Amino acid sequence: MARTLTGVVKSDKRDKTITVSVTSRETHPVYRKQYSVTRKYTAHDEKNVAKVGDTVLIKESRPISKTKTWVLEKVLEKTAGTIELKDDEVTV
Repeated sequence: MARTLTGVVKSDKRDKTITVSVTSRETHPVYRKQYSVTRKYTAHDEKNVAKVGDTVLIKESRPISKTKTWVLEKVLEKTAGTIELKDDEVTV
């Protein structure tokens, strides 16, 4: 069974490639204090469906390139999008 991870897309600028940020909780071996660890994975997105901010499920696969060993399984939650405000130019 292949490993799967859930994370948030941080970059979709490259063709057929997304960068996914996965956050997990770990416990320090000596101090027994929990802390969060964020790791970045590059995943193959064949149809370019994932956009920045989407929550996605990625699955481990054979190496596709030097850094890509994960494939986009499905998009779990789409982002609401961004709002761009126009700059009002004031001339005096």
